[in-house]
Amino acid sequence: MDGGNQTEVSEFLLLGISDSSEQQQVQFWMFLSMYLVTGVGNVLIILAIGSDPHLHAPMYSFLANFSFTDLFFVTNTIPKMLANLQSQNKAISYAGCLTQLYFLVFLVTLDNLILATMAYDHYVAICHPLHYVTAMIPGLSILFLTLCWALSVICGLTHTLIMTRVTFFGSWKIHYIFCEMYVMLRLAYSNTQTIHILLITTGIFIFLTPLGFVIMSYVHTVKAILRMPSASSKYKAFSTCAPPNLAVVSLFYGTLGMVYLQPLHTYSMKDSVATVMYAEVTPMMNPFIYSLKNKDMHGALGRLFLGKAFQRLT
Repeated sequence: MDGGNQTEVSEFLLLGISDSSEQQQVQFWMFLSMYLVTGVGNVLIILAIGSDPHLHAPMYSFLANFSFTDLFFVTNTIPKMLANLQSQNKAISYAGCLTQLYFLVFLVTLDNLILATMAYDHYVAICHPLHYVTAMIPGLSILFLTLCWALSVICGLTHTLIMTRVTFFGSWKIHYIFCEMYVMLRLAYSNTQTIHILLITTGIFIFLTPLGFVIMSYVHTVKAILRMPSASSKYKAFSTCAPPNLAVVSLFYGTLGMVYLQPLHTYSMKDSVATVMYAEVTPMMNPFIYSLKNKDMHGALGRLFLGKAFQRLT
């Protein structure tokens, strides 16, 4: 590029992942449907847990926070994406892009940490059931959640401040669905090698530390379940603990790792599929995963909609 003609950009254009108007219409209705399903599902979980005294326990406090995070997650990206798909003006300001990036990192980190706390909660419930009430007192669960939120805020601010050190000139068209860190780094005019190494280092910490904790918790949980003498007890423990959480962990961490734990030069448009999976599909699936086999959630949702009529039916 000619250095004399370069001007630092004040906005980006979010062009999406396709230039075809027909495909953009398909994307609009697909993402709108996902947003509505995600919003309704997570709001119902939050309302059910908040309104039902039976669910005022640590594990459901974690689940309510997880649902709130997922709801905020999709609200951070999808409304702007839908507006861009229906509008000729696809611009987003530089400050708006950094704001979207901040909340993306903040919410991904928060999801990571809450998944780890939920894994610990299941570990205590299965491995030390007699000590669960004393081990998971309300004050401790509040402390866990406070730490999760505080660390997530710090992580989001750190990544965003690091990205402010990146200089963008000329190439300001983002062929993506939202302001994503790796895509922005590929558009940078300044040398991003040091910044990329720093982002990878912090990313590994916030990614692998909770994942390692989750894996260790599940290893001990599975060992405890296998030592149960009764086959029915084993089945009940596996059905209420293992499948739902393993589905969330596998989908979330698998797609997150595909996107972020790779060299910058290998990042391409195919990674947009993985990004959509962790940023849009996972928040949509979580309400179903955590409520389909949970009888307490079924009861809370029934009481939320039917009130005393549900109690008479049961």
